[in-house]
Amino acid sequence: MGCDGGTIPKRHELVKGPKKVEKVDKDAELVAQWNYCTLSQEILRRPIVACELGRLYNKDAVIEFLLDKSAEKALGKAASHIKSMKSVTELKLSDNPAWEGDRGNTKGDKHDDLQRARFICPVVGLEMNGRHRFCFLRCCGCVFSERALKEIKAEVCHTCGAAFQEDDVIVLNGTKEDVETLRTRMEARRLRAKQVKKPRKPKAAESASKADSSEALLAPSEAKSGKPGEAGPEPQEKRGAAGPRSAANGASSGKAGKPGGPPKRSIADSEESETYKSLFTTHSSAKRSKEESAHWVTHTSYCF
Repeated sequence: MGCDGGTIPKRHELVKGPKKVEKVDKDAELVAQWNYCTLSQEILRRPIVACELGRLYNKDAVIEFLLDKSAEKALGKAASHIKSMKSVTELKLSDNPAWEGDRGNTKGDKHDDLQRARFICPVVGLEMNGRHRFCFLRCCGCVFSERALKEIKAEVCHTCGAAFQEDDVIVLNGTKEDVETLRTRMEARRLRAKQVKKPRKPKAAESASKADSSEALLAPSEAKSGKPGEAGPEPQEKRGAAGPRSAANGASSGKAGKPGGPPKRSIADSEESETYKSLFTTHSSAKRSKEESAHWVTHTSYCF
């Protein structure tokens, strides 16, 4: 049985088998790791920095990521472990004199040699194209090939002479096992840094401790001066003298109802005139009965 045009289908065209696993081109993967920024996917350009896991970034891309950590950025997961600029190290790379870049490809018909890299190892001369393992030092940022560190064993940097330890050596674009080892070192390093930092006391506790220390310093000086009367309680004579003064002040202010104040005086007993006394309710004229007191009666409520 054929199809239109007289063609006969074959078995692999009619029966669908399991899908083949897509393999990543190794050359393309190496070019992406060693020539492009992990965060912005742009070509690496100086200044170039590396994180504690050995990934390469452009410095300006890291700064933009720290300033704007939006959830919409899918590539932000690759730099989620970068908390500040202290988490990255600026690399000191050695240029490859044999690398021409785009200078000779003016017409666009030149073959791109993927084995040729922009940077090389300053000790051995190996090109940093991903075919050889490279590493850098956290203390100074110098980049070397792993072969150079193994062949020339030293406790100082081969370029700047800075002392380093084994934990300061970080492999660039390593395998999954290398990344797990570097992640464990990073977490242990950050934990030690947190333990070294001393907890800050609150301001209230600091002021209280300062007050206690000042009182402790003043107490011995007062004891040596030999004047206990100044720091001790007031004697009874001073207390007694203070009592009459407060009573006199109360009398001069004329406030009634407080203990120690003068007694109230009736206006009827005063030496004022009878006309002035009749203004108050204590006068005899205010004590007359309703029959004796006159009251005004009007026939209409209108006022003319």
